[in-house]
Amino acid sequence: MFHKILIANRGEIACRVIETCRKLGVATVAVHSDADAASRHVAMADEAVHIGGSKPSESYLRGDAIIAAAKATGAEAIHPGYGFLSENPDFVEAVEAAGLVFMGPSASAIRAMGLKDAAKALMEEAGVPVVPGYHGANQDPEHLAGAAEAIGYPVLIKAVAGGGGKGMRRVERAADFREALESARGEAATAFGNEAVLIEKYVDKPRHIEVQVFGDGTRAVHLFERDCSLQRRHQKVIEEAPAPGMTAAMRAAMGQAAVRAAEAIGYAGAGTVEFIVDGSRGLRPDGFWFMEMNTRLQVEHPVTEAITGVDLVEWQLRVAAGERLPCAQEDLSITGHAFEARLYAEDVPKGFLPATGRLTHLRFPECARADTGVRAGDEISPWYDPMIAKIIVHGPTRDVALRQLEQALARTEVAGSVTNLAFLRRLAGHAGFAAGDVDTGLIARDLEALAAVPVASSQVMALAALGALGLDREPGPVSGFTLWAPLRRQVVLDHGGEVVRAVVEVRPGGRFRVELGGTAHELARDGARWRIDGAAVSAGMVVAGAEVIVFAGDAHTFGIVDPLAVAAAAGGGSGVIEAPMPGLVKAIFVAPGDRVAVGDRLAILEAMKMEHSLTAGRDGVVTEVPVAPGAQVEAGAALIVLGDEE
Repeated sequence: MFHKILIANRGEIACRVIETCRKLGVATVAVHSDADAASRHVAMADEAVHIGGSKPSESYLRGDAIIAAAKATGAEAIHPGYGFLSENPDFVEAVEAAGLVFMGPSASAIRAMGLKDAAKALMEEAGVPVVPGYHGANQDPEHLAGAAEAIGYPVLIKAVAGGGGKGMRRVERAADFREALESARGEAATAFGNEAVLIEKYVDKPRHIEVQVFGDGTRAVHLFERDCSLQRRHQKVIEEAPAPGMTAAMRAAMGQAAVRAAEAIGYAGAGTVEFIVDGSRGLRPDGFWFMEMNTRLQVEHPVTEAITGVDLVEWQLRVAAGERLPCAQEDLSITGHAFEARLYAEDVPKGFLPATGRLTHLRFPECARADTGVRAGDEISPWYDPMIAKIIVHGPTRDVALRQLEQALARTEVAGSVTNLAFLRRLAGHAGFAAGDVDTGLIARDLEALAAVPVASSQVMALAALGALGLDREPGPVSGFTLWAPLRRQVVLDHGGEVVRAVVEVRPGGRFRVELGGTAHELARDGARWRIDGAAVSAGMVVAGAEVIVFAGDAHTFGIVDPLAVAAAAGGGSGVIEAPMPGLVKAIFVAPGDRVAVGDRLAILEAMKMEHSLTAGRDGVVTEVPVAPGAQVEAGAALIVLGDEE
């Protein structure tokens, strides 16, 4: 076993690797950018080395700096995590040339699976079923359009390099193909430096089921399947293991196909073989096709660990240190059911727009495993993926595990940034999902309901009023004491643009009466909990600056309004289209003098490795375009100015 390893990554995966290394007595070296100097993974590691600026290209993608850090600190091996350099064969060769061990597959194995078109051809040779499509080298738009016609719409345009839904577009009809192709190529070129695409048949009721494999370079085993069908924009949201509705025959067929794929390339380490499955007639051994292989540890690996009892990171260390596979296929079995939900800093009602912010409060429930790379006080950086944590639960059955997931999400508390927590809760409680009737289109079909902003009840508003007045703390011995009438205080709150006015009557012994228009509630402390109108409630609150966040299943945020500072300037900024986050102006589609209507696409902002379309919020005439394509802008920068139509 190694004495010391370097982790060429950041965030929750770096913290996850450190935890296993501690268990095995292996020392760890963290690397970090300027933005991550005070991050959790740096604090957890035994040593830390600064490797460059905040941009990934200046730090986590600098293989030479990472290798130099490993040599300088005496690390014997490098764990790549996922993302960044984890699937870069040139980096693998550089690591090995430096006399270090790369904790993953060989460069040749990564190259074999790195381009989706070449990987599909290799899988066909190995007897693994592949999706009908065009995977050739001819990238002429006319040829690709012809291939799409031959395959039959709907089709899926996919970047041959990379993953994570980037460079991927679904096309329903021929008239939309050219625009989708141009958009997919642009995004792929930015994210992966390779604009080449392939065309695949889009399966009508597709399920995304993947198989965890592990090899030692000669032999491989599979650790069963994960269902990752709950996706939005081709990015996974909630994963589970095993897949609902899976039959023994289907599991055996998929497992054997995945092992054939791994052994065909002499695979070593943890990997995932991803399949697209036709769920329209149930799960059948003849209804799955190879999509791609991820030659690294997956984000969703904890659900496999939960049902098998295997620490996949420990296996990575042991095999990289020269051991053979820790067990045979017949030694592996499934126990219970597990779910993982990805908690992100993102604004769901605004189209899942990635968000930033400083986490003023962060608490995870004891009833779940939470893999995270941040702590309260940390900042969600615009430079990297905005994941806050992965919430993982494991129960004896799928029904029990799903109830555990709902409970864990309800007890998770985050303040300081908007998150997708309410969206995850609604998804966990979705009737179709609960019944196991899942496919990759579920979220899109019910998006309006799933993405709805949580509505605060009058009880929640009453709690917010107490928090805004600083009355949420334990009462003192003379709290609420007055000589004559009870003390009455007023507070004005802003909740999603709506004004909430409350009058709070403070009574002795930590008791309050809160009046909200024609509604009134009696509140009292009951130890660590509150009683509202005599009923105990599970709710907490946090005051952060000029905001009160009440956690009552969902997180409800209220702005504390200073009545003296209220100005009558409503709607003044509605004509300015601003950058919602720092990014690169990829395209501008309008010029001064153009007339636009609500919903018209005005510009594309590239941020966090994704393209975001900015649209008109009202009808108007473009009066000014302060920026040009190619400009790097900060959050809040004016991009388009609209005037009223004459």
